Amino acid sequence: KMKHATMELGGKSPLIVFDDADLENAIGGAMLGNFYSTGQICSNGTRVFVQKGIHDRFVDRLVERTKKIRIGDPLDPETQMGPLVNKAQQDKVVSYIAAGRQEGAALACGGNVPSLQGFQGGYFVEPTVFTGVTDTMRIAREEIFGPVMSVLKFDGEDEVIERANDTEFGLAAGVFTRDLPRAHRVIAELQAGTCWINAYNLTPVEIPFGGVKQSGIGRENSLAALALYSQLKAVYVETGDVASPY
Repeated sequence: KMKHATMELGGKSPLIVFDDADLENAIGGAMLGNFYSTGQICSNGTRVFVQKGIHDRFVDRLVERTKKIRIGDPLDPETQMGPLVNKAQQDKVVSYIAAGRQEGAALACGGNVPSLQGFQGGYFVEPTVFTGVTDTMRIAREEIFGPVMSVLKFDGEDEVIERANDTEFGLAAGVFTRDLPRAHRVIAELQAGTCWINAYNLTPVEIPFGGVKQSGIGRENSLAALALYSQLKAVYVETGDVASPY
């Protein structure tokens, strides 16, 4: 029996920051696209490509802001990051952090399991930033589903498009730049189903959400989602005589 299926699957999405981007907004977008919900969002832009002219300032400010994230009880309004969903996921995230170190990435901040007063058994992991990441490292190719950001340096537009598309996934992508024509030009070349310009992970219900390649089939949200639960019927109405050779 044939059944229709809509699948929203995983991703390893690129978030591209050009030299002319608003630095604070780009950093805020990268943090939102990596640390919100403790990194447990499939569309997260965990491969943060930063153009070389802004790279060092971006990293310095990113680390400064990341170190200020308040970890704790998710029911406390002052908390900015809670625990992971379970021990298995915590172990998985910790193993990827170890793999990043082993493969030669530089741990810029985080990477530890904090011990929080009253929550010693919680499945916490510090928000983590790696720099010096290359395209072949596991942390840049495999979905971690935790608060682990990889920062990769790039030179030019054509290069970053090619590198961003070098993945089996195609769920989401983001571009930060003041040059809107360039943003649209890059987005047009990226193999991703859901894209943002100077924002990340904002998904109002009017926007179709879904991926390409190994990131899924079909769309959630908007009229596109309703179409997946409908059957298209074709009806032809003849208003004249039937043209028949018989």
